[in-house]
Amino acid sequence: MPSPTDLLSDPEIATAYDDVRSDKSPTTWMVLKYESASKDNITLHSTGTGDLVEMCEALGEDEAAYGYVRMKVGNDEYSERVKFVFVVWAGPNTKVMRKAKMSFQSGQVKQLIRTYAVEIQTGDKRELAEDIVTMKLRKAMGANYDRQSSAY
Repeated sequence: MPSPTDLLSDPEIATAYDDVRSDKSPTTWMVLKYESASKDNITLHSTGTGDLVEMCEALGEDEAAYGYVRMKVGNDEYSERVKFVFVVWAGPNTKVMRKAKMSFQSGQVKQLIRTYAVEIQTGDKRELAEDIVTMKLRKAMGANYDRQSSAY
């Protein structure tokens, strides 16, 4: 059984993770993918300075990937907070064996990507729509003073 350091041996992963976490870096997201359909090594596929929609463009319908994105959440400029989202992506056409291995390997990825407010496991990009993810982050933050989403 490979260790997390074997699976995630690409040194660029740690650098990209630190960049996404840093307020001083323009990098707001990264996507990790498997080296190939037959190998379990995970490599840094891409990074970007845009939003969640931009990150989703890097997620293929027939592949497994892990995304990490920095988002700002708040009702106004004074309550705005930076939060992180970890995405475990298995596109609708991902092979069954890859999906099965991901349940174990995602735990290994989390040993490197440790800090996030919300984890989303999905194969449907609609679940990664900015408004849906923002609502999940708000719920994770606790108090929500946004009357539009109030249950009252």
